[in-house]
Amino acid sequence: MEQEHCSQRQACRFFDLNRSTYRYRAKYPSLRVLELEQAIVDLSQEHPELGSDKIARLVRKRGYRVSNGRVREVRREEGLVVPPPKKKQRRQGQSTGRFPQEAGHRGHVWTWDFIHDWTVKGGAFRVLSVVDEYTREVHALHVDRNIGSKKVQKVMEALVERHGAPGYIRSDNGPEFIATQLREWLADQNIRTLYIDPGSPWQNGYVESFHDKFRRECLAREIFYTLSESRVVIGDWREKYNHVRPHQSLGMATPKEFAAKVLEPKGPPGEPEQGSSCVAA
Repeated sequence: MEQEHCSQRQACRFFDLNRSTYRYRAKYPSLRVLELEQAIVDLSQEHPELGSDKIARLVRKRGYRVSNGRVREVRREEGLVVPPPKKKQRRQGQSTGRFPQEAGHRGHVWTWDFIHDWTVKGGAFRVLSVVDEYTREVHALHVDRNIGSKKVQKVMEALVERHGAPGYIRSDNGPEFIATQLREWLADQNIRTLYIDPGSPWQNGYVESFHDKFRRECLAREIFYTLSESRVVIGDWREKYNHVRPHQSLGMATPKEFAAKVLEPKGPPGEPEQGSSCVAA
């Protein structure tokens, strides 16, 4: 334009250049903005586990005025975004029998699960409960600090030797119940597994109903100082539950009285009848 004395419009048309682009002048951020962005980067590197909203809170505590959106934008440009946690895929056991099922006779379906409590001296402990769904007999309330799949199998071996093997065992998908070694042992004993759907405790209604009574009538009424004391008290309550406490669903009979009236099936157990498993004890 200086040499040829042409207008700005003509020069831009000749070079196919938009006049707003020609007149654009770069705007450099102010020192305050640079300090703000540097503070966001420094805090993000100092606390890499924190998300944008928490980093924005820390930046504002340093005296800067900034929105959460601006912090997210800066962190995105700098590659400092915290990746979202990956949803953990829980293992599930494979049922080897039809589902849902209802017990048809004594020893047909057992159910087991854990309930937690604590002692004054020593902390938390777990209780493994094993219940006969037909007679409501509590075959075991095993108390210990830690109960893994090997201890579950050991308890089950003692119960099978004492009461005989059930046709089915119902449980949730806890790691203690879906361990490969335990499932192989159950298969060797011809005990078929019934695993409930994840997040569906109502499918294991018998043991949930029992745990409600166990909590109200024993655990919530006692203060356990030691693990040995808890074993004695819980063992005494199990005897009371089986031999003394009447059940409305059993015609006001105790589980042992009801079990004495029914005959053990002769021969291998058949398929359980279809029905709901949410009958209260």
